[in-house]
Amino acid sequence: MRIHSEGTPFILAPTAIAAALGLLGFRKTAAAGALAAAGVAYFFRDPERRPPSRRGLVVSPADGRVIVLKRTFEPRWLKGEAWQIGIFMSVLDVHVNRAPISGTLEAIEHRPGAFLRAYEAEAITRNERRYYYLLRADGKRLLMVQVAGALARRTVPFIAAGEAFTQGDRIGMIRFGSRVEVYLPLEAEPLVAPGHKVRAGETPLAFLPQE
Repeated sequence: MRIHSEGTPFILAPTAIAAALGLLGFRKTAAAGALAAAGVAYFFRDPERRPPSRRGLVVSPADGRVIVLKRTFEPRWLKGEAWQIGIFMSVLDVHVNRAPISGTLEAIEHRPGAFLRAYEAEAITRNERRYYYLLRADGKRLLMVQVAGALARRTVPFIAAGEAFTQGDRIGMIRFGSRVEVYLPLEAEPLVAPGHKVRAGETPLAFLPQE
């Protein structure tokens, strides 16, 4: 199982403690430490994913469950009516986020904030979050937002403004339970509904005609 490098310091610490306790003869405590290290490693797992080949599909940027699908007004990047798709990531989901389309990261913006439970509606405007302003080659704009939750205290980008990426590429992660929002032009056709389970880089969220 591939483990993302972001998890290395979190895995090494309990592993070292467990090893030291084992050498000192505290076998039960050492076993508990080893189990904790395995749990952290599981959280930072980073499996390979294969996006679908159909042109125009927007894939999920996160593993989890769809908790929001609605029309809304998006003032930052789409600057108008848009589809909002919200995905809640539990601590058991893979937390590496992937590019929903192929294109360019035009800008990235970090906003500090609170740490409300990620599934609460207020979390998307009050919590720690990071905005990814995505531009497809045909000029279509998408906005992706990482929202930290009660346990997630950090959003981590893997790309910088101006970089190009391919659909399914790893572009960031959120540590320990969170949510991801995607805003799409109204011309997009949603392919999911609240309650659907999705996988980052693989599950189609919507069809957005490609010119």
